[in-house]
Amino acid sequence: MSESYIQKLFADRIGGEKFGKDTTIYKFEKIKRAKRAAIDANPEMEMIDMGVGEPDWMADPSVVETLAKEAAKPENRWYTDNGLPEFKEAAVKYMADIFGITGLDASTQVNHSIGSKPALAMMPSGFINPGDVTLMTVPGYPVMGTHTEFLGGEAYNMPLKKENGFLPNLDEVPLEVLSRAKLLCLNYPNNPTGAIATTTFYDKVVRFAKDNNLVVIQDAAYAALVYGAEPTSFLKVDGALDVGVEIHSLSKAYNMTGWRLAFVVGNPLIVSAFANVKDNNDSGQFAAIQKAGIKALETPAITKRTVAKYERRLKLMVDMLRGAGFDAEMPGGTFYLYLPSPKGIKDGERFVTGEEASQFLIKEKLISTVPWDNVGNFLRFSATFEAKDEQEETCVLSMMGQRLKEVNFEF
Repeated sequence: MSESYIQKLFADRIGGEKFGKDTTIYKFEKIKRAKRAAIDANPEMEMIDMGVGEPDWMADPSVVETLAKEAAKPENRWYTDNGLPEFKEAAVKYMADIFGITGLDASTQVNHSIGSKPALAMMPSGFINPGDVTLMTVPGYPVMGTHTEFLGGEAYNMPLKKENGFLPNLDEVPLEVLSRAKLLCLNYPNNPTGAIATTTFYDKVVRFAKDNNLVVIQDAAYAALVYGAEPTSFLKVDGALDVGVEIHSLSKAYNMTGWRLAFVVGNPLIVSAFANVKDNNDSGQFAAIQKAGIKALETPAITKRTVAKYERRLKLMVDMLRGAGFDAEMPGGTFYLYLPSPKGIKDGERFVTGEEASQFLIKEKLISTVPWDNVGNFLRFSATFEAKDEQEETCVLSMMGQRLKEVNFEF
């Protein structure tokens, strides 16, 4: 068949006439292909998947039961547009109960979203014109930067370095970039590094935003998953409500990834801009899901059980990885360990990148991880691996430790 005229109509933002012709194989596709090949070549070995970034538990039975009950009610069949008032009120109560933030107005300072990813994707449409800049952190979740570029703006990446506690050095942003910047996107607790932000850092962020006329978007998807400390919020810092919002997700804290439910909370002007853009993108999440979300937000015990599981697993993973020579330590939050990648095998193969080490682990030891080579060479291990109970957790990690010890890694 001859080439369709449609090939000439694609927007430049997705590649223009070259759309679909790029033969580059991206990181996650390489991982998928390598896993399939390794499983086919080693049918007797079990793949240990430490790369999954989704909770391994289902949503709590009480939440599932609420969904079933509410889905059967005819009054819940309508569009919800910018969200149910009762869900917004539950979000306000959640922010007070978990983070100690009081006085929020549910009608003007909260709006629901069909997951946090769409909220991050839509936010630039409320602020970015061609030539404007969004300040991003790297390694990280690139969605807001991608949509900034879709709109003719520019994403400026600030590196997260271990020596800085995986916090961006705001003082290093060039003045020329700052003069065009409108959005500052943060994510703490941080994926993939597991770092948490300090109050001192958040204080600096508020001053930085006010000095440079920036809107702060804090992606708080992992906010409730912290270890050895109480959950904290950017919005609790003096002045934060003047400059920013947080995006809270029910995916990680409540094991509701596929349910697609989140909320934007904070500065009313920013929330209003988001609501305006959202109203032109979707017609709201199903009311029954929002009502199930209310049940989740009102049940903090769900998150406590989830945190206890991840903390237990992460501690076991740290011990196991240290035993195999990795520089592993407990993260402040999330369910990830972010570790320097091995440089190779003593008297053997060398790894120039984390991706090369990751491919080796998949092909030779059937252990799947996610490599990050943006700022140094690292591997991300996730505590969301499949294990039905503590005994199986120990079994999986013991098996993984044994396989890693069989390789004489050099770091």
